Amino acid sequence: MSAEEPENADEEVEDDEDLRYFVRIGQTDLDGTKSVERSLTDMNGIGRRAARIIANQAGIDRRATFGALEDDEIERIVDLVEGFADEVPEWLTNHQNDFFAGETTHEIGNDLELTRRQDINRMKMINSYKGVRHKRGQKVRGQRTKSTGRTEGTIGVNVEAIKEEQAEEAAAEEDEEDEGGL
Repeated sequence: MSAEEPENADEEVEDDEDLRYFVRIGQTDLDGTKSVERSLTDMNGIGRRAARIIANQAGIDRRATFGALEDDEIERIVDLVEGFADEVPEWLTNHQNDFFAGETTHEIGNDLELTRRQDINRMKMINSYKGVRHKRGQKVRGQRTKSTGRTEGTIGVNVEAIKEEQAEEAAAEEDEEDEGGL
């Protein structure tokens, strides 16, 4: 039985030949061996929810292998990713009301990091509260800073160091008493 090959071995070989291992969307190479939903989440700016919406709008099973899709299906996904802001409500986009243009866009890939960096630099330049917090390297969104986010190594009171200092002082006092008694 082990010497025989399985009946569907030829089908598996054909599937591997048609499989694209990398699918390029924008400036990002996506893994073609993963499912559509999981592969899209590897892209900056697209999370699980956005990936599921894109797969549903393209009419593709989100659990299908991304590299095994037909060219026209991949093109539909690429078009939906690039025009994601037009297809979804405004609250689902990641860059609402741009400071200069006033438009709502959904940034993906390297554009997301670039726009975030520009927004932070603008806040620093105009010395807004968030910009000042960014400059100082402190927490920006109102988190607690009394007990967390400390950069120094010592936290609280170092009891061992205090005991060592007291022992050294006591030893120094004993040495002085011994020298004074002679």
